[in-house]
Amino acid sequence: MDFSLSSEHEILRESVRSFAENEIRPVARELDEREEFSYETMQKMAELGLFGVFVSEKYGGQAMDYLSYIIAVEEIARVDGSHAATVAAENSLGIGPLYYFGSEEQKKRYLPKLCSGEALWGFGLTEPNAGSDASNSKTSAVLDGDEWVINGSKIFITNAATTITSGVTVLAKTGARADGKPELSCILVESGTPGFTARPMHGKMMWRSSNTAELYFEECRVPKENLLGPRGNGFHQMMQTLDGGRLSIAAMGLGGAQGCFDRAVRYANEREQFGRPIATFQANAFKLADMAMEIECARLLLYKACWLRDTAAAFSKEAAMAKLYCSEVMYRCANHAVQLHGGYGLMKEYDVERFYRDQKLLEIGEGTSEVQRIVIARHIGAKCL
Repeated sequence: MDFSLSSEHEILRESVRSFAENEIRPVARELDEREEFSYETMQKMAELGLFGVFVSEKYGGQAMDYLSYIIAVEEIARVDGSHAATVAAENSLGIGPLYYFGSEEQKKRYLPKLCSGEALWGFGLTEPNAGSDASNSKTSAVLDGDEWVINGSKIFITNAATTITSGVTVLAKTGARADGKPELSCILVESGTPGFTARPMHGKMMWRSSNTAELYFEECRVPKENLLGPRGNGFHQMMQTLDGGRLSIAAMGLGGAQGCFDRAVRYANEREQFGRPIATFQANAFKLADMAMEIECARLLLYKACWLRDTAAAFSKEAAMAKLYCSEVMYRCANHAVQLHGGYGLMKEYDVERFYRDQKLLEIGEGTSEVQRIVIARHIGAKCL
């Protein structure tokens, strides 16, 4: 067994880490304070090749493996969760469904601009009354001649209401299956389509400089050719998309945990009480040791899941495990980091305050921690309802 990364992976890590430190860190706190999505840093991330990482060069992508993408998200998250969310959501949820399920015409139409960073794309899944129970979507699409007529709403959709968002993929109920369950399909809706409105959401606790939107569809008509893949295949597409997305959320947890650890070690070695650095006190040293151990475990679990995906092996169970564990590791690391900073950890002047807030979404988005445990339980043979 060889646990070393390739030279290409190491070069990528150093490149993205340097970018995050030099371009994102100086502006992250201010952007968070103002709840401002930065088109400037977003474009710089695009120039670095952080969009379409795993997409074929044929469509403007970087043609790298999934582990490369995960390493990139990890390194961005090590500095700021909002920027990492922009990258993760755009690749996994925006670009992914189009790349894996789109027709050749759809790929050529949308992917080049998305991979270059000229445009963004959202994935409309969650609804006000359909979160974990996504199959209970109330948004409907009825085929009327050569057009789909869409009605409904979505909420908490990343990258869906920027000035460069070119559209969204919408999960909608398009009928009923033979067994009586709803037939779900994914449909592409371009920005500017009459009847489609995207509104930015503000007042968030976390990812404050990431774009989050509410989507509304009122008699919204799109061509029937905007169907993504076969009709009724939406649930399968959604589940496959979430499997890959869980790896990126795990990467955000891993990177965020590493960022918390880095800051905690530095502060604990600089801060003195009772005449010596607080890192020399066993209670604090043990916190740092626990953080280091859990981060190492999280990285091994996540990278193994990526290896399974890159080798075309089944990885759904491992994706759920990685998402669950990395999210909860970041929670524990953020908690320790704030505790080690004492009162300063509660002040926005220190990054650990932002990391502490940003962490919570990881236990909720793309399948809550509770849902991940259900997924894992089913995989191991437990009859979990």
